[in-house]
Amino acid sequence: MKKFLLGGIATAILACSGTAMAANFVAGKDYTVVANPGKVDVPGKIEVREFFWYGCPHCFTLEPHMQTWLKKIPKDVNFVRTPAAMNPVWEQGARGYYVSEALGVRKRTHLPLFHAIHAGGQQIFDQKSQAKFFVKYGIPEAKFNSMFNSFAITSKVAQSKKLAQQYQLSGVPAVVVNGKYVVQGEDAKVTQVVSYLVEKERKAK
Repeated sequence: MKKFLLGGIATAILACSGTAMAANFVAGKDYTVVANPGKVDVPGKIEVREFFWYGCPHCFTLEPHMQTWLKKIPKDVNFVRTPAAMNPVWEQGARGYYVSEALGVRKRTHLPLFHAIHAGGQQIFDQKSQAKFFVKYGIPEAKFNSMFNSFAITSKVAQSKKLAQQYQLSGVPAVVVNGKYVVQGEDAKVTQVVSYLVEKERKAK
């Protein structure tokens, strides 16, 4: 888990427990109950919202598990990615993510950007380096830069910050289920707990 600390960024290594059976997933141990539940984007659907930062090695480790889970996502589930903006460095990444989304290249750049940073050792964290990265996907630097600090992108970043505060997130990756539960970790257990909580919410309807 990548944690945000005042004045900088620190890495906290999570101790991973063995694979647990769904029946053993309990609040306070495998997931956290949100004190102030949030509203979902699509009423009637169970929301699964993943908070991440491209520079987070734990997010990179979790991504293949999330990709596998997404291939079998239930029809009554709405999946949302939210780039964390909990400090100035992460905010730069969040702005880049929202620009890529607004310009329609996010699906093509999401995994390549992760790999460029963690497998390729590239430092793609600020506006300038991100602008150069997205050029390879047909986005002119001038277009990227014109949108980077725009009102629309700033509004999305503000919403990301608000949600992180509401869910009392201490770091990423963090997966929030239906605005009620927070699951943190970097291995396959995360998606197991998420599926358990989705079923829990489904039964509660």
